[in-house]
Amino acid sequence: MDLSERKLKILQAIISDYISTAEPVGSRTISKNYDFGISPATIRNEMSDLEDMGYLSHPHTSSGRVPSEKAYRLYVNELMKKRELTESEKESIAARLYSNMTELENIVQRAAHVLSEITSLMAFGLTPRQDEDTLKYINLIPVDEYTVVLMLVAESGKVSNTTVKLEKPASEDSLRILSKSMTYNYRGKTLSEALTLDIIKNFKADAESMAMFEKNIVPSFVKTLEDMLNVNLYMDGLTNIFSIPEYNDIDRAKVFLEMLDKKEDLTRTLVNRENGVIITIGNENKEESMQNCSLITATYHVDGKLMGKIGVIGPTRMRYGEITSIVEYLTDNISEAFKIAEGDYDDESKQR
Repeated sequence: MDLSERKLKILQAIISDYISTAEPVGSRTISKNYDFGISPATIRNEMSDLEDMGYLSHPHTSSGRVPSEKAYRLYVNELMKKRELTESEKESIAARLYSNMTELENIVQRAAHVLSEITSLMAFGLTPRQDEDTLKYINLIPVDEYTVVLMLVAESGKVSNTTVKLEKPASEDSLRILSKSMTYNYRGKTLSEALTLDIIKNFKADAESMAMFEKNIVPSFVKTLEDMLNVNLYMDGLTNIFSIPEYNDIDRAKVFLEMLDKKEDLTRTLVNRENGVIITIGNENKEESMQNCSLITATYHVDGKLMGKIGVIGPTRMRYGEITSIVEYLTDNISEAFKIAEGDYDDESKQR
């Protein structure tokens, strides 16, 4: 069954109302708040169809409906209208962002703080990483039967060594073949590109080498790349979750807090996300701990170079249009803030 224009309007109204109130939405509420020119009974029938189609769910404790992840995805892709920030809102954001600046890391940390204040969500910022550095070669150097040193050499001359313990002994020949294959696949790739590639998919070897590669080498390879990138994650607004109705559920709040506590895992997730403004909803997030959440990230640039990410994480019930506009505006202004911090700035350039 296709979604008629009427169904789309009703669904959009339900999503908007639920985002605002966090309360299940009934047909009478829609009839009262929106002039669709149809009776509550007709709206109720349309809502029943939307539920059958997977766009709404029906909590046992209420006669109203709530949007599903499928509904939020449709909303973000087709129905959402970005809310343009007013000039006073822009000035307020800029004033807070441009205060107490010294270097880029502080600017990104400040941006995360501003974002958490405005959205009342958990916000984060990733500091710049050495994206321009590319891999030159990879070597697996045997120490003994069960120990090898994983050496990554970048074009800049930066070298990183990691000791890897093997579950089964590896011959020098197998390590040499693995080294050549890894170098072939990753030479010329930036550090961040190497992190986003499907390592297993791009690798060809015999079954025994593949087993060793996947179980012992890959985790160390990924961690070494992340260490070379030297990414710092700043988080702000943790206490905001206690005013979000979804986290009145103690078990759900506990899962959310445990996810934030695993900072290395969260950093890896953010580093590996695509560039641009990216919204993932519920089960679209690969990590199980994030599958009750929505994650909005955006990349920022300094002097035209891609540098890092800022964003928010919270329940799937989120003001997507407004938050997306705020995140985009902040990323646009981080570059200007950096210019101010560096002293390379004039009053005219601040007029945006």
